[in-house]
Amino acid sequence: MTYILLQQYWWFIVSLLGALLVFLLFVQGGNSLLMTIGHTEEKRRMLINSTGRKWEFTFTTLVTFGGAFFASFPLFYSTSFGGAYWLWMIILFTFVLQAVSYEFQNRIGNILGARTFQTFLVINGIVGPLLLGGAVATFFDGSNFIIDKGNLTNGLQPIISKWANASNGLDALLDPWNLIFGLAVLYLSRILGSLYFINNIADNEIRNNSRKRLRLDFVIFLITFLAFIIRTLFKDGYALNSATGTIYMEPMKYLDNFIQMWWLTIILLIGVVLVLYGTCKTLFKSNYISGIWPVGIGVVLTVLALLLCVGYNNTAYYPSNADIQSSLTLSNSCSSEFTLRTMAYVSIFIPFVLAYIIIAWRSIDKKKIDDNDIKDEHAY
Repeated sequence: MTYILLQQYWWFIVSLLGALLVFLLFVQGGNSLLMTIGHTEEKRRMLINSTGRKWEFTFTTLVTFGGAFFASFPLFYSTSFGGAYWLWMIILFTFVLQAVSYEFQNRIGNILGARTFQTFLVINGIVGPLLLGGAVATFFDGSNFIIDKGNLTNGLQPIISKWANASNGLDALLDPWNLIFGLAVLYLSRILGSLYFINNIADNEIRNNSRKRLRLDFVIFLITFLAFIIRTLFKDGYALNSATGTIYMEPMKYLDNFIQMWWLTIILLIGVVLVLYGTCKTLFKSNYISGIWPVGIGVVLTVLALLLCVGYNNTAYYPSNADIQSSLTLSNSCSSEFTLRTMAYVSIFIPFVLAYIIIAWRSIDKKKIDDNDIKDEHAY
């Protein structure tokens, strides 16, 4: 592999992890629906035990996503995770809050009460996807940071990336388009959560309530997602002049990327069709309970296409609104060729890890959850 191909390979790996993470946000989507679908304590415990079996998958994927970014594109890691730390700290805090809530809500000596920890799960279900969506939207809309690699020789303060204001990432929430995409991710997670409950819990009341929520959440998702995508395709994008290494604004850059990389357009369209198929079939066929699988695959393909679009074809995947020449591309933010090549050898084991996850998932889901499960002493 050449150095350029290694950069593109690792952007694909990072993008795939990001796409899988968005699918696994069904746990957060399910948490956000806890009070609206589960009308009694018994039903809420069934919902919690359903998502409680999978929350480790989401958290592990989030950590792996961050780790892959750190190893392959360390300048992005130091700029975003180090500069926009308030945004990422809030996201991580909600996930830690989720873990604590699952484990302690029904433990002996819980002085706060189970309802308090259930409320924490709802907070995680709303804030987590909303902020993650807002963070991903900055790949298209940019953030306020400055890169100065000359500071490496500064013995007192060898910091090459810094935030251009005191908000440290919270300014991303002031951009309405970031919030719109954050809402799209939030309602997508709720769609996935409803579909997961329909598939995973053998209870007619929960399935009926999930279908009712699915209809409204699907409409809101379509409005916010289509608004963001249409605006993004026709806005100016951040392009890289490969000859000079400079960043410039190119009209309709992201639309041009999909035209030039036609295979990405096919992936995107297949993903969208699968999401529409799985959701609509669930809504219109009351005996259909497997919508989570076509929708889940569709979500992975759609997010993968969007992330590849923003990184490939000489595009700045993390634009700077403070200094356009500080924008990050695959070439100016990646690790050394030796590091990328060594990690490429290690990545050979990724299919084995995925196979283990699939086997573990199938083992966990051998039996649908019902009211007998919450009587188990190991139940959440």
